[in-house]
Amino acid sequence: MLLATMPTKSKTESVRPSPNLLPEPRHLELAGGLLTCDAGKLIVVDSAHPDQLLFTAQEAQRALSAYAGVTWHIHASEAVPTGATGLTIAISNHAANPNPQGYTLTIRAGGITITAADHAGAFYGVMTLVQLLRQYGDRLPLLDIEDYPDFPARGIMLDISRDKVPAMKTLFDLVDLLAGIKINQLQLYTEHTFAYRRHPAVWEHASPLTGEEILQLDAYCRARYIELVPNQNSFGHMHRWLTLDQYRPLAEAPNGCDTRWGRFDEPFTLCPGDPGSIQLIREMYEELLPHFTSPMFNVGCDETVDLGAERSKAECEEKGTGRVYLDFLLKIYDLVKQHGRTMQFWGDIIMEHPELVPELPKDVIALEWGYEYDHPFNDHGAKFAASGIPFYVCPGTSSLNSIGGRTDNAMGNLLNAAENGLKHGAIGYLITDWGDNGHHQPLPISYLGYAYGAAVSWELQNNRDIDIARAIGLHLFRDASGAAGKWAYEIGNVYRLFETRLHNATAYGLGSSRPLDQLNVTTNTGEVKRALKEIDRLARGVAKLDMQREDADLVRREFLFALGLMRYGTQRIALSMAKDKDKRALTAELRPILRRLVAEHRKVWLARNRPGGLEDSVSKLRL
Repeated sequence: MLLATMPTKSKTESVRPSPNLLPEPRHLELAGGLLTCDAGKLIVVDSAHPDQLLFTAQEAQRALSAYAGVTWHIHASEAVPTGATGLTIAISNHAANPNPQGYTLTIRAGGITITAADHAGAFYGVMTLVQLLRQYGDRLPLLDIEDYPDFPARGIMLDISRDKVPAMKTLFDLVDLLAGIKINQLQLYTEHTFAYRRHPAVWEHASPLTGEEILQLDAYCRARYIELVPNQNSFGHMHRWLTLDQYRPLAEAPNGCDTRWGRFDEPFTLCPGDPGSIQLIREMYEELLPHFTSPMFNVGCDETVDLGAERSKAECEEKGTGRVYLDFLLKIYDLVKQHGRTMQFWGDIIMEHPELVPELPKDVIALEWGYEYDHPFNDHGAKFAASGIPFYVCPGTSSLNSIGGRTDNAMGNLLNAAENGLKHGAIGYLITDWGDNGHHQPLPISYLGYAYGAAVSWELQNNRDIDIARAIGLHLFRDASGAAGKWAYEIGNVYRLFETRLHNATAYGLGSSRPLDQLNVTTNTGEVKRALKEIDRLARGVAKLDMQREDADLVRREFLFALGLMRYGTQRIALSMAKDKDKRALTAELRPILRRLVAEHRKVWLARNRPGGLEDSVSKLRL
């Protein structure tokens, strides 16, 4: 990808003919000329409830101070002297752009005007203004923008249950980043990482989020027009509970079983026929849900691959596994309705039984997920649409089991979801960011997936071919040179140097964590050498990344850690291919490398995350 040169904040620079915005707006027209942001102006909020625009106005105020070097005070009356107003933020029932979450942004020699029909639209107009200030400083191009989203719900789901539970500062910083690119939902995927006071044994080693912390995060999100949607898996993926003696009797297979995924040595799924299963779910919901203001609730219920293996075997043989699944799902639905919420659930199992889809209540939301570029969003979306079931499309960041990401696959997957979600009337778009097998990838590896998904879910037509490296370079990594965005794009394509396509993984991602006798990565020494050469090239470039972020040093350290782990995984692939007589010497060479990587893993982890889960993550790294 070619990377356009990014401007500095010099007052004498020429105006860029095409602003670098993320997402690109629906309509932008340059009017020619410049507005100089002079000192002493006012930000006027024009609304029947000006207090509701205060935070939005303060965001504009902070950006004007940071990027234009001026302080514009906030005022709630238009009765000011002529020429005193620099920025007007107006809510109007007769706005030129009446679309929900839409806005118009006009910059003229006399000042800046943002008009919207609702407060969310006004906030998004300010977010666009912040991006303009970030690249132009105190001399803004005269322009007209009209903008509104394709998908009303545009979310990120972050896995906080596969070991890595972020610190509160990390979560607050993430919310700010997502708000700036117009994301309006956040889910934290939870299995055992909420501090249930009735069930302390489940989370005692996990450094969970407490009820108080959820209340704080919910309020922080609301101020930024992000809905914090509760997320608690409730059927499969219950192994963190079921491995404990007091919960094991509720398992479908208390001592594990054979599944289509292979042998499970531990229990995984609740037994739907055990009355204690729905009672446990009832207790969880009673304690969890009061901490969230969202009317939505994601109950999970995916990948129940051991259902029918043991305790419910006879019932599944009599009724069908799909029917047994649906019957328990409907019990969960009744609980959710008792709390006045709308149930979201992962759609993979019900899609295996499409004849049952029409029996779903029409007020549930199915979450159609898939993480490869060719996932059948078209086929599955058509089935949900034909049954009248509201649904989201749920692509991924492709950071799962990858360490450094999979850029091309991520963008293909995210684009596929947006295209077919729009085609079949999906009401939402949820970008998933998973952490299976130790969550070894650092958070900034996922930024490209967040950004491209945010772009194509906001407005598909103008963003499908967005220069995403250039956009994330400026707006996420705050590197005006563009080098950081280009670097992040390129680390995510190292996986392509291995010809064999792997499902939800990279060769070195598997190489770092799988036993050698289970690695099964088809490759050759030429691919290994090319990958190591590219990893070393990228490592030499990290020190040159000039990011104007408060955590720039940490991001560079995280990038180097990711490269080190990618190199190690590649070296283990080479070890798996070595002749037996060479393996002992190669293993000896890798032992101190792993020791250093583990020490760095602990330091990088604790810089953003809680200690719970760290040692479990470390244990996934293999010699």
